[in-house]
Amino acid sequence: MAEKCGSSSSSPNLICPLCLDIFVEATILTSCGHTFCRRCLKKYDLTHQDLDHMVCPLCREITELSANRVDDLRLNVAINGCVDDFHAKCGGMNAVLEMCQKCTACKSLEDAVSFCRTCNYYMCDECLHCHRHLTVVFEGHEIVSMDDVVEGKVSIGHLFEKCSIHKQENKDMFCEDCKVHVCHKCILVDHQNHKIKNQVNFEQELRQKVTDLAQRCADKKAELEKNIQNIEIQRNEVHTAVQTLLDDARQAYSIKAKQLDENLRNLTEQINALERSFDDDLDVLKSKCRQRIKSICSSITLVDNDRLGHLETDTLSAHILLCEELDTMLKEVTDRTSAEAIKKKAQEKRFKPADDTRLDLGSISGSDHKMDVIQCVDLREAMQGMARHSNSTVAIGYGWNAQVIDIIDSNGGNQRYRNTPFSDMECYDLVLQRDGSLCVSTCSYTEAYIYSPLGSRKATIHVRDSGYLLKVNRSPSDEIIITNYGKQVYIYDPSGSTLKHTVQTKHDTWQASTTRTGLIVTSPCLDDPSVVTVYDRDGNAGESLHAPEDVYLYAAVDEKDRVYVASVDKKNNSVVIRLYDLDGLNLKERVEFNALDMTLKYGWCYLVSLSPDMLAFACHKKLYFIKVSL
Repeated sequence: MAEKCGSSSSSPNLICPLCLDIFVEATILTSCGHTFCRRCLKKYDLTHQDLDHMVCPLCREITELSANRVDDLRLNVAINGCVDDFHAKCGGMNAVLEMCQKCTACKSLEDAVSFCRTCNYYMCDECLHCHRHLTVVFEGHEIVSMDDVVEGKVSIGHLFEKCSIHKQENKDMFCEDCKVHVCHKCILVDHQNHKIKNQVNFEQELRQKVTDLAQRCADKKAELEKNIQNIEIQRNEVHTAVQTLLDDARQAYSIKAKQLDENLRNLTEQINALERSFDDDLDVLKSKCRQRIKSICSSITLVDNDRLGHLETDTLSAHILLCEELDTMLKEVTDRTSAEAIKKKAQEKRFKPADDTRLDLGSISGSDHKMDVIQCVDLREAMQGMARHSNSTVAIGYGWNAQVIDIIDSNGGNQRYRNTPFSDMECYDLVLQRDGSLCVSTCSYTEAYIYSPLGSRKATIHVRDSGYLLKVNRSPSDEIIITNYGKQVYIYDPSGSTLKHTVQTKHDTWQASTTRTGLIVTSPCLDDPSVVTVYDRDGNAGESLHAPEDVYLYAAVDEKDRVYVASVDKKNNSVVIRLYDLDGLNLKERVEFNALDMTLKYGWCYLVSLSPDMLAFACHKKLYFIKVSL
């Protein structure tokens, strides 16, 4: 805040519009040239830390801020020089408090020793002498001592600035029409029929208004602080409730885990028993083979004898019998199938998992995820563009069909946008910026326009390589997001003057929304197959959500960076909305809501998040407000 100077006639050009005192470190806003105290700008910026720019308190022009914010804005050298000259002329800032107020009745710059309440001048010794002796001019003037003023024994009262036109007249009146201080003669000359107030009364009204605001601020602060305390109390209750849920879930898991462990032990014992049984069968086969080997070896030993030529009668008969038995043994087919059969029998054994519901640990009571259509509104024409206007209202554009913008609320109320900036062009798509500016695309394929809250055109955005009608949106930081059904997303700064990023996409993109972290959620909407994909600003993409044939996806991001995706099946006249959480660049489904009963006709659809618990969905000539319960 600027510091007060002891002089009663400070130049208006040296007064900060925010603190109404002499500039201290006068700092200029580069976009519009308006100047304020640096400390005043810092205080003003404290309430806008979420923005990367500053909106001028006087004209609402946007000045981009760098990393150091207000500290990087340049000083107004000319104004600061004038302030230094003014302080030098007045004898320094706090001159009265230092008891060195200079004479303002002459040019001597001598210390003031008295003050004339009639003239509203501080006077040095010489001017005081003239005042006392030139009785023809100054008779009846009320003079007080500076010592009495400094010591607080007397008050010099309200100091009126002298009129620059009528030199002897005080500017003790205020013209509300022109918003300037004037004297009585100025009222007769230049301000006839204007609304005039006494300066003192006007200041009292302003002071009362400020007093009321200060009291309301104090009341609101106390209310918010009380609410913060209540929030912390509720936080503890929430943590207790959540901990109870966690304990219950862990207890359920512990019980199920014990059951599963017992089940696993039983299965393990059964499988081990099967393994032992199969091993026993194989061992029997192996033993039989070994026994045959032993029999063959014994028989060949008996048959193969060096004295075969001397065999007669019984020995020959015995030999012949042994050879026949051996021949029979050798002719027996080797059993190669039994082991294969055992192997096959083992391989045919299958583990059949239990039904999934048997492993369900249970659900959390009280979680009733649902959506309800709370209002259906018939639109005047087929909707082409839609944007959030407030937590319960949307703005609708009709493209070629109507040169109007409707503001429709969740109760069904409808009114025209107050400052429709055009009467001869169509609003194909639109988005409202935080300062009330309106960005619209028309049926031009290459341009979008930004209009001020009062309806004047602020900027024209020229989109290169545009092959289709433009769709517009904005980021949480007020960047302008433009798509044109091509494989790119254009990101402009809030003023629309600078193209900051061009993000390449894998699919033709008709709609794009952004998160607080800068991720971009895209959809080609009426393409078949329709997909939803998340990109970062370098063009890296996550896995796409794919819709079945003849089903179209429309995505919207809410203020908590949750992604709602509407699956529109016009053939079966159904809309199913799912809620997804962001997992890096991928979408992780959290909830599939109940199907919504809507009238769907061929045409463009749009999904917009108005608040964490309210969505708006439009198709053709129908607008639906949807309540979300999580």
